[in-house]
Amino acid sequence: MSDFADAGRFAFKDWHLIVETVAALGLVVGIVFELRYLFRLLRRKAHVERGLSIAAGALHEVMEAYFDTWALTPAERDVATFALKGMSNTEIAELRGSAEGTVKAHLNGIYRKAGVSGRGALLSLLVEDLMQSPLLDGAARGPGPSKR
Repeated sequence: MSDFADAGRFAFKDWHLIVETVAALGLVVGIVFELRYLFRLLRRKAHVERGLSIAAGALHEVMEAYFDTWALTPAERDVATFALKGMSNTEIAELRGSAEGTVKAHLNGIYRKAGVSGRGALLSLLVEDLMQSPLLDGAARGPGPSKR
Protein backbone atom coordinates (compact mmCIF):
# COMPACT_ATOMS: atom_id res chain seq x y z
CA MET A 1 0.00 0.00 0.00
CA SER A 2 2.84 2.36 0.80
CA ASP A 3 4.40 1.61 -2.60
CA PHE A 4 1.15 2.70 -4.25
CA ALA A 5 1.08 5.84 -2.13
CA ASP A 6 4.70 6.66 -3.07
CA ALA A 7 4.09 6.04 -6.78
CA GLY A 8 0.94 8.16 -6.76
CA ARG A 9 -0.96 8.31 -10.01
CA PHE A 10 1.85 6.54 -11.88
CA ALA A 11 1.42 3.35 -9.85
CA PHE A 12 -0.41 1.51 -12.64
CA LYS A 13 2.42 2.23 -15.09
CA ASP A 14 5.00 0.50 -12.87
CA TRP A 15 4.91 -3.15 -14.00
CA HIS A 16 7.15 -4.26 -11.17
CA LEU A 17 4.67 -2.89 -8.62
CA ILE A 18 1.73 -4.53 -10.39
CA VAL A 19 3.49 -7.93 -10.46
CA GLU A 20 4.35 -7.63 -6.73
CA THR A 21 0.74 -6.73 -5.93
CA VAL A 22 -0.66 -9.68 -7.89
CA ALA A 23 1.84 -12.04 -6.22
CA ALA A 24 0.95 -10.73 -2.76
CA LEU A 25 -2.77 -11.13 -3.46
CA GLY A 26 -2.12 -14.65 -4.76
CA LEU A 27 -0.31 -15.54 -1.55
CA VAL A 28 -3.15 -14.19 0.58
CA VAL A 29 -5.75 -16.13 -1.43
CA GLY A 30 -3.58 -19.26 -1.14
CA ILE A 31 -3.36 -18.87 2.63
CA VAL A 32 -7.13 -18.48 2.89
CA PHE A 33 -7.74 -21.63 0.84
CA GLU A 34 -5.14 -23.61 2.80
CA LEU A 35 -6.71 -22.54 6.11
CA ARG A 36 -10.13 -23.66 4.89
CA TYR A 37 -8.68 -27.01 3.81
CA LEU A 38 -6.84 -27.40 7.13
CA PHE A 39 -10.02 -26.78 9.12
CA ARG A 40 -11.91 -29.26 6.93
CA LEU A 41 -9.21 -31.88 7.59
CA LEU A 42 -9.32 -31.20 11.33
CA ARG A 43 -13.11 -31.66 11.35
CA ARG A 44 -12.74 -34.90 9.38
CA LYS A 45 -10.06 -36.14 11.80
CA ALA A 46 -12.36 -35.45 14.76
CA HIS A 47 -15.18 -37.31 13.01
CA VAL A 48 -12.95 -40.33 12.29
CA GLU A 49 -11.66 -40.37 15.87
CA ARG A 50 -15.23 -40.29 17.17
CA GLY A 51 -16.15 -43.20 14.87
CA LEU A 52 -13.10 -45.15 16.00
CA SER A 53 -14.04 -44.55 19.62
CA ILE A 54 -17.57 -45.79 18.94
CA ALA A 55 -16.22 -48.88 17.17
CA ALA A 56 -13.78 -49.62 19.99
CA GLY A 57 -16.59 -49.31 22.54
CA ALA A 58 -18.83 -51.52 20.42
CA LEU A 59 -16.11 -54.16 20.10
CA HIS A 60 -15.66 -54.15 23.87
CA GLU A 61 -19.42 -54.54 24.35
CA VAL A 62 -19.54 -57.42 21.86
CA MET A 63 -16.58 -59.11 23.55
CA GLU A 64 -18.15 -58.81 27.00
CA ALA A 65 -21.49 -60.11 25.72
CA TYR A 66 -19.83 -63.14 24.18
CA PHE A 67 -17.71 -63.73 27.28
CA ASP A 68 -20.91 -63.70 29.37
CA THR A 69 -22.68 -66.04 26.95
CA TRP A 70 -19.76 -68.47 26.99
CA ALA A 71 -19.50 -68.21 30.79
CA LEU A 72 -15.77 -67.52 30.71
CA THR A 73 -13.92 -67.39 34.00
CA PRO A 74 -12.08 -64.15 34.90
CA ALA A 75 -8.77 -65.79 33.91
CA GLU A 76 -10.21 -66.91 30.56
CA ARG A 77 -11.57 -63.41 29.96
CA ASP A 78 -8.10 -61.95 30.48
CA VAL A 79 -6.48 -64.50 28.20
CA ALA A 80 -9.15 -64.05 25.53
CA THR A 81 -8.78 -60.26 25.64
CA PHE A 82 -5.01 -60.45 25.29
CA ALA A 83 -5.30 -63.04 22.51
CA LEU A 84 -7.75 -60.84 20.60
CA LYS A 85 -5.29 -57.96 20.93
CA GLY A 86 -2.79 -60.09 19.02
CA MET A 87 -0.45 -61.09 21.83
CA SER A 88 1.43 -64.39 21.71
CA ASN A 89 1.02 -67.12 24.32
CA THR A 90 4.41 -66.20 25.77
CA GLU A 91 3.47 -62.52 26.08
CA ILE A 92 0.14 -63.41 27.71
CA ALA A 93 1.89 -65.72 30.17
CA GLU A 94 4.39 -62.99 31.10
CA LEU A 95 1.64 -60.40 31.58
CA ARG A 96 -0.42 -62.73 33.73
CA GLY A 97 2.53 -64.16 35.64
CA SER A 98 1.59 -67.71 34.70
CA ALA A 99 3.04 -70.56 32.68
CA GLU A 100 2.62 -70.74 28.93
CA GLY A 101 0.91 -74.12 29.36
CA THR A 102 -1.72 -72.47 31.55
CA VAL A 103 -2.38 -69.92 28.83
CA LYS A 104 -2.74 -72.70 26.25
CA ALA A 105 -5.17 -74.53 28.55
CA HIS A 106 -7.24 -71.33 28.96
CA LEU A 107 -7.22 -70.77 25.19
CA ASN A 108 -8.38 -74.34 24.55
CA GLY A 109 -11.21 -73.82 27.04
CA ILE A 110 -12.16 -70.53 25.37
CA TYR A 111 -12.16 -72.11 21.89
CA ARG A 112 -14.25 -75.03 23.14
CA LYS A 113 -16.82 -72.76 24.82
CA ALA A 114 -16.94 -70.47 21.77
CA GLY A 115 -17.20 -73.37 19.35
CA VAL A 116 -14.26 -72.18 17.23
CA SER A 117 -10.98 -73.75 16.20
CA GLY A 118 -8.51 -70.95 16.92
CA ARG A 119 -7.69 -67.27 17.37
CA GLY A 120 -8.55 -66.32 13.82
CA ALA A 121 -11.99 -67.90 14.08
CA LEU A 122 -12.55 -66.24 17.47
CA LEU A 123 -11.66 -62.81 16.11
CA SER A 124 -13.72 -63.44 12.99
CA LEU A 125 -16.75 -64.27 15.14
CA LEU A 126 -16.53 -60.92 16.95
CA VAL A 127 -15.82 -58.86 13.84
CA GLU A 128 -18.66 -60.55 11.96
CA ASP A 129 -21.07 -59.60 14.74
CA LEU A 130 -19.87 -55.98 14.59
CA MET A 131 -20.36 -55.88 10.84
CA GLN A 132 -23.90 -57.28 10.97
CA SER A 133 -25.37 -54.24 12.66
CA PRO A 134 -24.35 -50.68 11.79
CA LEU A 135 -22.87 -48.46 14.48
CA LEU A 136 -25.06 -45.52 15.30
CA ASP A 137 -23.56 -42.24 16.48
CA GLY A 138 -22.80 -43.01 20.09
CA ALA A 139 -25.79 -45.32 20.44
CA ALA A 140 -25.23 -48.44 22.47
CA ARG A 141 -25.71 -51.74 20.71
CA GLY A 142 -28.27 -54.21 21.82
CA PRO A 143 -27.28 -56.66 24.56
CA GLY A 144 -25.49 -59.87 23.69
CA PRO A 145 -24.18 -61.36 20.51
CA SER A 146 -26.40 -61.15 17.48
CA LYS A 147 -28.46 -64.20 16.56
CA ARG A 148 -27.46 -66.05 13.40
